[in-house]
Amino acid sequence: MEPGTRFKVYCSECREKVELPAEAFRLTLGRTPAQAHYSFGCPLCGAAVRKPAGEKIVEALTGAGVRTMRLVPAEG
Repeated sequence: MEPGTRFKVYCSECREKVELPAEAFRLTLGRTPAQAHYSFGCPLCGAAVRKPAGEKIVEALTGAGVRTMRLVPAEG
């Protein structure tokens, strides 16, 4: 992980702008780009925030070494 990488984001609940280290984020990639999202916990209000992740956000987060989970279809 890039040491010291931080991102500024807005909390969906309290609407405050917060700056968090890369370690505070989780990135989830679905089967299609439209299913990608990132999540973090707001340090001000404690809300669990989930937001869509476009291509540029995915690139920035993966480039910073954010923990990433890939969703794959269940085999039946």
